[in-house]
Amino acid sequence: MNVLFSKMKEVLSAVLPITIIVVLLHFTLTPLSQDVFLRFIIGALLIIFGLTIFLFGVDIGISPIGNALGKGIARSNKVLIVIIAGLFLGFFISIAEPDLHILAEQVSQITGGGLTKLDLVMVVSLGVAALVAFGLIRIVFNFPLYKLLTIMYLTIFGLSLFVSSDSLAIAFDSSGATTGAMTVPFILALSVGVSKLKKDSKASEKDSFGLVAIASGGAILGVLLMSVFRNSRVDPVQTGSLPPSTVYQGITAPFLTKLPIVSGEVMLSLLPILIIFLTYQVFSLRLPLRQLRHIMFGLVFTLVGLILFLLGVNAGFMEVGRIVGAQLAAMHPAYVVIAGFVLGSVTILAEPAVSVLTHQIEDVTTGYVKRSVVLAALALGVGVAVALSVLRILIPNLQLWHFLLPGYAFSILLMYFVPKLFVGIAFDSGGVASGPMTASFILAFSQGVASAIEGANVMTDGFGVIAMVAMAPLITLQILGMVFRAKSGKAGISS
Repeated sequence: MNVLFSKMKEVLSAVLPITIIVVLLHFTLTPLSQDVFLRFIIGALLIIFGLTIFLFGVDIGISPIGNALGKGIARSNKVLIVIIAGLFLGFFISIAEPDLHILAEQVSQITGGGLTKLDLVMVVSLGVAALVAFGLIRIVFNFPLYKLLTIMYLTIFGLSLFVSSDSLAIAFDSSGATTGAMTVPFILALSVGVSKLKKDSKASEKDSFGLVAIASGGAILGVLLMSVFRNSRVDPVQTGSLPPSTVYQGITAPFLTKLPIVSGEVMLSLLPILIIFLTYQVFSLRLPLRQLRHIMFGLVFTLVGLILFLLGVNAGFMEVGRIVGAQLAAMHPAYVVIAGFVLGSVTILAEPAVSVLTHQIEDVTTGYVKRSVVLAALALGVGVAVALSVLRILIPNLQLWHFLLPGYAFSILLMYFVPKLFVGIAFDSGGVASGPMTASFILAFSQGVASAIEGANVMTDGFGVIAMVAMAPLITLQILGMVFRAKSGKAGISS
């Protein structure tokens, strides 16, 4: 119960700031209809309870499975098993990621089904699978992370020349949405397990970071390759506005309508993980019955929590994000830029995984880089990133690549000058920063802004905010790494 209450405190700190902002806007600048407002409150409650149960389930179910599989891979000491495990586990854990489902649902809505939810989830998961396998092989063969990231992003930039602006936005948004509450702990557990193949403890510690960053790059590559293929075979979907909203009679109607759909999708996404684990349990792992029962309870919690969370997002939360964004944009452009900065700042400060990350950085640097400094830098960086995303919608001809290209180029350049430990932490933190509130509310907010601005296109301009949020920590934390190197002459970390 103590763990459960601890998880609820984390989730409350993530959801309440945005909920309070919406309530204040409802009573001041952007009044909502009674039904919409009550659906938002119900959605917020479902998200709070659902995310709490889900994170608890991940802790006692998904993470132990990842640890067990990682140790099994390490014990095998065979490269072929590492590759096969990376492909299978990367694919199926990505399919189960809630943030990816939220993004894919919005893409499907905006494209009118031109790019279906299943298409995007499958393509992203294939990309993640391939790069997770590459990432695990990198650990085994001691290939430097910064070199692999350089090759990966140069390939991404090359492919970006052949795709449309909307495909570019979806690709980079997929990168941030893929590395969420389900994927990150599982991939981290795998990387720690495989890095134990090394005898050098310092190299093992350094290599336990970076796999999340590599996996997120796989999401980008998957969507870009799909876009290159689609553009040669099919006319790209053209859409400039939000799809017409379904009019529901009463407050509970959308929840009852979406419950069976969400439940079916969640059960299908978690089933492969269960099958892989039980197969491994029968043929190799053979955990004691008590421990096995503990993990199975965790999977049940994960299932129930994920259903409640996605139900709250789809039936109550995203709708209000779009409405608030559209109403503020119709009033004055300055309102949405300020709102974007505030939403970005409070979201990153409230993100539970960011708290873990900041403690980790303070521990690794033995207090030289203070947690408060990291939080302030991340809040400023992500706040500016969301504000710039909104500004991009307001200013004609200002495109996403105008930010992403110099931003990622600068990030890659920094890799060659900062302590290598910070390279892994910084690139991993991109996925940490773009959590469930970014994927659900802030993305919907930017789509609402795009729908209200004359000349803006919801497909081209409404997406991309997750990509901007994911990019901010890459620059912020690497700069902090340079500050740490300047303050500390410790060869062990600054090498």
